[in-house]
Amino acid sequence: MIEQWLEQRARGEEQRQEDIAGFVTGVVEGSISPAQIGAWLAFVFTRGMSAQETVWLTEAMTQSGDTLSWDGLEGPFVDKHSTGGIGDKVSLVLAPLWAALGQRVPMLSGRGLGITGGTLDKLEAIPGYRTDLSVPELRTVLDEVGCFINGQTGDLAPADRILYATRNETGTVASVPLITASILSKKLVEGLDLLVMDVKCGSGAFMKTQAEAEALAESLERVGTGAGVEMRVRLTDMSTPLGCGIGNALEVQEAAQCLQGQGPQDLEDLVVELSGMGEAGRQALRDGSAFAKWQGMVRGHGGDPEASLHGSDATKMVLQSTHSGQVQSLDAGGIGRAAFVLGAGRRHATDPVHFGVGLQLLKKPGDPVHAGEDLVEIWHAQGHGLEEAQPAVEAAYHIK
Repeated sequence: MIEQWLEQRARGEEQRQEDIAGFVTGVVEGSISPAQIGAWLAFVFTRGMSAQETVWLTEAMTQSGDTLSWDGLEGPFVDKHSTGGIGDKVSLVLAPLWAALGQRVPMLSGRGLGITGGTLDKLEAIPGYRTDLSVPELRTVLDEVGCFINGQTGDLAPADRILYATRNETGTVASVPLITASILSKKLVEGLDLLVMDVKCGSGAFMKTQAEAEALAESLERVGTGAGVEMRVRLTDMSTPLGCGIGNALEVQEAAQCLQGQGPQDLEDLVVELSGMGEAGRQALRDGSAFAKWQGMVRGHGGDPEASLHGSDATKMVLQSTHSGQVQSLDAGGIGRAAFVLGAGRRHATDPVHFGVGLQLLKKPGDPVHAGEDLVEIWHAQGHGLEEAQPAVEAAYHIK
């Protein structure tokens, strides 16, 4: 059958639901070779998929392993996913905020591949925090606290793990149908009532242009709805970094500050908007209730919530402005590259990240700055990457 499926994809023909399901089953069972998987993905990359095919692919990937059920717990069950960006620590704030407002948040997240660490990398910067809790342990935390943020086990959507690895090796990552199915299959296993999607656009995002981001947002909303989940999709500008802390431990510290009503305004505003709770969400950030949920979640995962406030243990170098003026713009892509060369991100899934390195942005667009004034704190590990990071930061700032 695989030969027939490959011929259909090569001709751009729409495949039947059972054919797509059969392909996914073969991927997981190992009856389809890596070369054949790569060819099928390449044909999708070049020929595309219809909206209905993308729904079928998403459903087949979702059902390729175990799914989570929260029988006996009262919902609603909600989650959020972001396509990623520089300084994006929203999940760390939003999950406990939702929990403080009576939602249950079974959030499965991943590690970063590229410029900066992912949500799990940030959380693992907290001493003791486990991202490999078992399903019974997750249920306990969800019941007692209202939210968890954990890694995806091998039994949940295993097809995505195989297909994503092949996409990464074959240069077929940037396909809207494949991105859509990958994102949603990992989320639909959670047993959700509502999924909020934050699609980033700009120099610091995977989708660089408005048109690309809109196409992905439309696909996610259409396919998620077609799979039976209520969807809310928002486009977020990522031409400027979000917040001020860039790098795993620095972002955890900033998230904890935001959960106490002391975070950067742009981060707080985005979290409140994505929560859908309006001023009640902002109040939960300022009255301590969201922070209490954060502390409970961190403890439930074995971590030390007090350590989340400490920030980086790397070495600090302060970069000062060479002239006076106002910050006109701050290129998120350039800041992300600086964080990457310092060691905050990884090229391959098995590469380590340095939790402490990164940048603390002391000036953002619109801020006045004087010559000799502190502009950025660069946190580095014994100078690693500093020679490349400093000029990248300087080039990212446009001051006049």
